[in-house]
Order: sequence, then structure tokens, then C-alpha cells
Amino acid sequence: MVRSWYELPEYVRLKRVNGLRLSPDGTRLVAPVSGIAPDAKTFHSALWEIDVRPEAEGGTAPHRLTRSAKGESSAGFLPDGSVLFTSARPDPDAEPEEKPKAALWLLPAGGGEARRVASRPGGIGAFTIARDAGLIAFASATLPGSQDGEDEAEARKARADAGVTAILHESLPVRYWDHDLGPDHPRYFAATPPAGPEDGLGEPRDLTPDAGKALINAQGSLTPDGTALITTWDVPVGKGGHRSVLVSVDTATGERTSLLSREGYDLGSPLVSPDGRRVAYSLGFEGDYDGEPRDYQLWVLDRETGETSPVHPGLELWARDFAWSADSGSLFIAADENGRRPVFRADLGSGEVVRITGDDGAYSELNPSPDGRYVYALRDAWDAPPAPVRLDAAAVDGGPAYLRTPGSELTMPGTLTEIETTADDGTRIRSWLVLPEEASADAPAPLVLWVHGGPYMSFNGWSWRWNPWILAARGYAVLLPDPALSTGYGQDMLRRAWGKWGPRVFADVMAITDAAEAREDIDAERTAMMGGSFGGYMANWIAGHTDRFKAIVSHASLWGLDGFNATTDYPPVWEHEFGTPLEQPERYLLNSPHLHAPNITTPMLVIHGDKDYRVPIGEGLRLWRDLQLYGVESKFLYFPDENHWILTPGNAQVWYETVFAFLDHHVHGKEWARPEHL
Repeated sequence: MVRSWYELPEYVRLKRVNGLRLSPDGTRLVAPVSGIAPDAKTFHSALWEIDVRPEAEGGTAPHRLTRSAKGESSAGFLPDGSVLFTSARPDPDAEPEEKPKAALWLLPAGGGEARRVASRPGGIGAFTIARDAGLIAFASATLPGSQDGEDEAEARKARADAGVTAILHESLPVRYWDHDLGPDHPRYFAATPPAGPEDGLGEPRDLTPDAGKALINAQGSLTPDGTALITTWDVPVGKGGHRSVLVSVDTATGERTSLLSREGYDLGSPLVSPDGRRVAYSLGFEGDYDGEPRDYQLWVLDRETGETSPVHPGLELWARDFAWSADSGSLFIAADENGRRPVFRADLGSGEVVRITGDDGAYSELNPSPDGRYVYALRDAWDAPPAPVRLDAAAVDGGPAYLRTPGSELTMPGTLTEIETTADDGTRIRSWLVLPEEASADAPAPLVLWVHGGPYMSFNGWSWRWNPWILAARGYAVLLPDPALSTGYGQDMLRRAWGKWGPRVFADVMAITDAAEAREDIDAERTAMMGGSFGGYMANWIAGHTDRFKAIVSHASLWGLDGFNATTDYPPVWEHEFGTPLEQPERYLLNSPHLHAPNITTPMLVIHGDKDYRVPIGEGLRLWRDLQLYGVESKFLYFPDENHWILTPGNAQVWYETVFAFLDHHVHGKEWARPEHL
């Protein structure tokens, strides 16, 4: 029997392309590709090489470069074409380690076995390579007071032997996403490339021994000659908050100088131009309680003069990725726009910004070629998983040339279309609509409304975690709207709901749901709703404000905003918009779904992971308890080992199976069937 990809056991086995890196000479592409592990309990990643030519020009099939039980990721090229990557695989040439940490490995340009070239007791995280000099700078978690690798190893062993797991904090943050922070924190180290074919990196130099928490989630970029590391650096601003500035670190001496700081803004993602003269960076504004909402722009700093300038003045682009052209004269930008994520070319000399892709794609992982002709990227869309493509760098509203992919090429079990409507305040609200193959006026499909997370994002591309085609294959239509707070529609779309999430977004999603239900191929009497994170917040808000839905699924959701404020992993971000509950309770009273618990009558499925530090498990527990207190028909799917996302193959299947069973029971009136293994 042939099994389709959208059957869950097959779905979790699909290969997924997760990145893309072009070699300095433009002849090789390397991508981390994840797939299910042999034990079927985890996903792991391997590096694949992709031909830079489309098949019509002689492009050959991708081939796998690495194999290990632990997997490999984060590829980068040295000037000689050898590939650096991180992996926690054991080193056959070293003493066995009980729990190997991620280390740096090198795959020779001419092929052969990979070898470990650098390791640290705290593991190795993000790294950056000087394009011309080949110097490598990498981050590694390091205990306070450690002077070198041996000192660090001894301190870790002493802590373990003493049975100490406690962490003493004196500032925020304490946790991030799904893991505890400390007692070690990242520092940057620099090392020269291998001197010979059997050598490792040169002896690493600690560039930031005084970093403390300043480099948590730091992003750095080396100048082409390797003399300076440009990186973000967090500085405290009071009340537990911090903001990111840009600093330059001399890689020979470790001397750190302030490069750029802007009060009230976070500077991030620094990227040095190929000629070394300029630095592109993101300018992030977290918003002002009484003023403008969150904003995100790209700027450029001239390293010689210190002058700064915006990359896209007058255009409200919410950039998700950017890369320098080879001649340092332009930036290529992937930015949200109208439910897509096209690529733009911004000429820094003329100020002209041109959209080079005109299709429905969502682009990422931009890699301009050294000859200036192409941009290599990953393209996805709601009807296509990420795949490598080649773009014409000089095009206007052009299309992609597909490369042969190591990922999965899929045929969708239905159709994708767009609908739009006008909200009560006159704003255009647009949405993608996924329709099952059999949907028609004679056989209208039940509808499931999904509300995206963020909330500052757009429903513009493929999702492995929330895939509407899995529902479409079971006969459901799925509505994917971009309501207020969505990016890609200008700042006014954020202003409409700044500080008033519940009322404004509710009106928008109800308006677009009305438009979907008015279609002849939609069964308006059988409509359900789902959302995760901010979408889960909206699921809870909707539950307390209407009974129009047959069932509601609330995943990783905010419930009592007063409690969430102090327990999320970084409260100051939230407080820019909502203030604090004691000093400014108004927005908590206006927007908190838990205050409307007595109004809920719709059956609800609550889903939450215990390792979720972005929306802590207390939110799910409190929601579940309140539903029980008010007699709401409800179930609680609890994942002890998952975070904000459900990431392991077995749990992902159970997630979908439970959602199917819940929807089938309440939308179709089928008998409740408890999923296997639960």
C-alpha cells in the first residue's frame, strides 16, 4: 500500500532543508538537512552538498557529506574551501567523553573524513569566519573566573563532584526559551585556521573574559581581514532590562571599543561588508507604552566615519534576513510583504529599493554569488517546503530557478487560495485559505481558523510544526489570516492593536472568518479554531467572547496576563507594551483572557510543554483549572519534555492525533477516540 506524505508516520520522516551556505568562490552550496533518527525518537541533521546549477544546466543530484549519530549543523567555509561545522559527535582520536559537547569539525575541501579541530569544556556555539584571513571566532559557555580550557574543565568537575546544580543570579535573564542560563555564560574566542592537513585550529584566545551576561544570544561578524570582531553586547538599562549595542573587539589584543549605541533601541545582527568598510545591522524598537509600536529596520554604519544611514528609508519593511552583495554596494533583504516574503535589492548609493522576486514565495538564507549575478536562497510557501533556488540578482519581480534539493518535493492534497475582507475600521484583512481536494458547493468543507503566533509575524510560509495540509488531507479547510499586529502591511497594522490585543485582533479574525464561511465550499455550521503562543492567547480570548465555534485548541497559550508578566523568560520586552501589573494595570484588565472565563462554553483542548519558558507551564495549568471550575468540557494534553514547540517525532504525531480526535468528536460528532500511547 502506498502511503502519502501527509499520513503522520510518513510526515515525520520527510527530509527538511534547514539552512544554506555558499562557498567563497561561488561553486558549492552546503545545507544542513534534518531527518528522523534510526531509533525514530529524535530528529538529527547532516550536511549535504547542492549543485549551484539548475538541472536544465547540468545540475547534478545532491549528495550527503556527513554521517554521525549526533548529527551536524551550522556550516561555514574557510578560504580554502574546507567546511567547518559543529557537532557533538565523539572524537575517535581523543579520550572518550561521557557527554560530548558540541565542537568544531573540519571537512577538507577535497573530500575525506572530517576531523575535530576545536573543542571547549562548555561546548562551541555560533561561529563566524573572516572571509580573507580565515580567522575563526566562536562562542563558548564559560564559567566565571576561568582563565583557560584546563581551568574551565577543573572548575566544572569540582562543581559536579560537589553535587551542586544551584545558580546564583544577580541580573536578568534567568532562563531562555527552554533552558536555564548560568552559571556559565558565552564568551568569544578567536583562533587561526589549521596550519596543515592534520592540524586543529590555533590556540584559542579569549577575547571577552569580562563578558558576564553581555553575550547571551550575541551575534557577531568578523571583518574580512580578521582584525576585528563586530558583535552585539548587552548593557543594563534598569529594572532588570538591557539593550544591545554594537562593539568592536580587536582579535589580537581583545581590546573592546564601543561602535554604536542608540538609546531606546536594540542593535542586532551585525554583518560586515565584503570590503570591510561598513556594517549592516538591525535597529529594533520594542515600542513605547504611550507611543509607537514595535518596529524593525535595517541600517548601515560606516566604520571609518561613524556615520549611520537607513537602508530602506520611507519603506516599512520588516526584514527577516539580509546579505551583502559581493561589491559591497547593495544589500539583499528578505522582508514580509502582503502574506509573502520577497527578496529586495537595496542600492546604497542611489537609495533605490527594488523587489527582485514577484512570486508567492517566502525567502530566507540569502547567499549572493561573488560574480554578482545570482542570489542563492531557500524558498518556501504555504504549498511548498523549503528548497534551494537561484535568483537573478538584477531581476525585477522575477521568479526562482529551482536547484535539485536534498529535501522533500511534495504534492499538496488540495488547493491554496487567498481571500480578504474589510474590518469594521475599514482596514483590509487578507488570508490564505487551504482547501481539501473534495471541497465544493455540493460538498462544503468544515473550517478550522488558525491564528498565528508572534504576534509580530505573518502567515507567509511553510510550517513543519503547524501544517495545514495534514488537516486538509482529512477533509478540513484551514484559514490562515494576517490580522492586526501582523507584519508585512506597514506600521499602521501594528498601531491598530498596540496595547489592545484582544478586542482589535478578535474583530479582525471574526471578519475574515465571516468571509470564509460565506463561501459555497465552506460549511459555516462546522467551524473550529486553533492557535499557538499568541494564537493560543487569541484562542482563549475567542473562547470567552463567542460561542460560534464547535471546538477550540489552545496551544502554549497566555491566560492570566498578570502572572505571565513576571514568569516569561524576559519580562522587559513585554512591559514596553503592557507596562507592569501593579503600576499600569489598565492593559492587563483590558486584554487578559482569564477575566472572561465564566463566559466560556466552547469545548477546549489545552496543550502545553513543561519546558516552555517563553509561555511558562503555569499558564496552561491555570487555564485548565479555570475550565474545570466553570464546567467547560475540556482536555489537557501535557508534554513533560517539550518546550514552546513540540519537536520530537513521537510527540509530534500524538499532538496531531489528539487534535484530530478532538476536532472529529466536536465538529463531526464522532465518538471520542483516545489516541494510542496516551
